[in-house]
Amino acid sequence: MTLHAASREALGLAENRLGEVLGDAGTDPSVVGEELLSVVDLLSREVGLRRAAGDGSSDPQVRVRLVRSVLDGKVSDPTLTVLDTAVSSRWSSPRELLDGLESLGRSALLTSAETTGNLDSVERQLFDIARIVGGSAELDRALSEQTAPADAKRGLVRNLFGDKVDPITRMLTERAVVRQRGRGASYGLDELVKLAAERRERSVARVTTATELTDEQQSTLAGKLRAIYGRQIAVHQEIDPNLGGGLVIRVGDEVIDGSSAGRIATLRRQLAG
Repeated sequence: MTLHAASREALGLAENRLGEVLGDAGTDPSVVGEELLSVVDLLSREVGLRRAAGDGSSDPQVRVRLVRSVLDGKVSDPTLTVLDTAVSSRWSSPRELLDGLESLGRSALLTSAETTGNLDSVERQLFDIARIVGGSAELDRALSEQTAPADAKRGLVRNLFGDKVDPITRMLTERAVVRQRGRGASYGLDELVKLAAERRERSVARVTTATELTDEQQSTLAGKLRAIYGRQIAVHQEIDPNLGGGLVIRVGDEVIDGSSAGRIATLRRQLAG
């Protein structure tokens, strides 16, 4: 997500308010997250309302009253409190207000997974779904199709994964395929994996191996990567028998290729040169 300076400041204020709201014992983070995302859907449909709510040149209190007049009684008080802060701030554009509310909604859902002790599971499930979608050109196209109805995409996600994953995983996956901002389903799912990892101040290492690593091997590898990068690393595995042996590690844009296939490919390039 790319935001201009004014929007980054507005998002920072809203994130602080979200943290305060979710810190209250009676607040359910999953409800706040789901409601914030429903507001994103509403503003996406209602262009006039979106423009009015995100008009930084208008009176902030007028914007607050407008949003409350539409949503009061339809979403919870904690969600309204977060929205008060969000719409009273100055965003660079109404579109960036939408992006900010989307970010807040996802954050609240991840907070819910964290507070229930399910963040590890949600992160692994998101990674698995990202790999399934990325590994099927047909499925990726179906979920990335810009003209496809949102309900059809949600239905496909629920049919494929709904009863197999945590509800938070399902909701986050639906968001990744419904509101893609032109980058496709696979990209959005990969971003969710990163967000879940960052929740615990970790980076993601995508490790491709010919055979599955044991828990001990994963732990050893994570320790070595932590020493290299100076931060916690979440190891996620992909199996590719074609590697022949060894492994390929991707951390961000960096690739460490220690596979047999990688060494053979390097040798071939050297011989060809």
